[in-house]
Amino acid sequence: RRAACGTPSPTLGHMKRDDSQLDDVPGLIGPVAEPQRIWSLDVLRGFALLGILIPNIQAYSMILMAYRNPTAYGDFSGANFLVWYGTNLFFEQKFMTLFSLLFGAGIIVMTRRVSQSGRAAWKYHYRRMLWLLLFGMLHAYLLWFGDILFCYAVSGMVVFWFRNFKSSWLLCLGLLTIAVGSAISLLFGWSMNFWPPEQLAEMRSQWQPPPDVIQAELDAYRGGWIDQMPYRAQSALMFETFLLAFFAFWRAAGLMLMGMALLKLGIISGERSNRFYGIVAVLGLGIGLPLVAVENQFNLSRNFAMEYSFFFGNQINYWASLLVSSAYLSIIMLVCRSGVVQWLQNSLAAVGRMAFTNYIAHSVICTTIFYGHGLGYFGYLERIEQFAVVLSIWIVQLVVSPIWLRYFRFGPLEWLWRSLSYWKWQPMRLHTASSP
Repeated sequence: RRAACGTPSPTLGHMKRDDSQLDDVPGLIGPVAEPQRIWSLDVLRGFALLGILIPNIQAYSMILMAYRNPTAYGDFSGANFLVWYGTNLFFEQKFMTLFSLLFGAGIIVMTRRVSQSGRAAWKYHYRRMLWLLLFGMLHAYLLWFGDILFCYAVSGMVVFWFRNFKSSWLLCLGLLTIAVGSAISLLFGWSMNFWPPEQLAEMRSQWQPPPDVIQAELDAYRGGWIDQMPYRAQSALMFETFLLAFFAFWRAAGLMLMGMALLKLGIISGERSNRFYGIVAVLGLGIGLPLVAVENQFNLSRNFAMEYSFFFGNQINYWASLLVSSAYLSIIMLVCRSGVVQWLQNSLAAVGRMAFTNYIAHSVICTTIFYGHGLGYFGYLERIEQFAVVLSIWIVQLVVSPIWLRYFRFGPLEWLWRSLSYWKWQPMRLHTASSP
């Protein structure tokens, strides 16, 4: 197979070996070592991890409903409107899509290596997912309710059993699974015609919270950690039950299945032709972005009315984000294959190798900035100011991640997760295992 991308920086090691070559490594059951990593996956994972923060910053810094309904809180004009519009057009659902695809591809890479060693892949995989489930719950209830790890753990437990399907079957099954989440939303939207008036009124009050409800949420998150707990726990429980069952699981699981297929097809590991990636990039952006712009116009023309926007208002982006994400993936593959901006590739790959640590770091940094146990800026920063916070975090993680990996094999949480999954403490310092 052709190499997945250009030559990486010596500080990060040579991480170009593709997945098929892992089968030639007998008895390899430890965490993925540098010579066996797929460089393009690390670069793409870092790109996805940083992009996720753009939509998430709204949930860190503003009331919960402002994420879905931008008219519920804060200024929605001028530069703040442009930030929201750009976020929804270029980022919303697109980067979580990439991360979910990569999670599915990662299941193939990890379990194939464990199976090659002659051990039961399912035992390792389920230990890994159960620890991730626990990490997700701790993240949601102790730091930030918007955790995605819990959903990924549940979805990963299910899609594992489909990993040996042919790529064509995985693609079809993935699309059908994603369609279930869309169908449920459409069914809920259609059923609103038959809801009793009092239930509709309650839904409207949630969609456009009255001033006293908004102030109560502001006071809670501007207060101490204990003051935040009732709101955080309630939101986390909703994410882990209702939203998981009716939306998040179907999209995440479907995308993971598609990620498995894209790895088997050599698409997500940078093995297809430049022409292939170029066509996908042009079509994905050329079709996907105009569709999202149409949806934005539909919501704006209705002033984000609950009857339309709650269930119907995100359905175009739900599907168009697949096109835009495919374009982003293709652009990253072209960049990796070309070897351009190698310094940026190196930094993104480092962020990607430490994705778990950097993801939790988002919550630690942002809750410290916005919540009352830190600086207490919750509800004070407008969207344009939130964007400045995102840029600052990007710079820090792009600088710190490669420096950390000059001395250590893993990020701190990656090391802990892998050690727990293998029931063995992994060597942390770089090259410690090679000493005579």
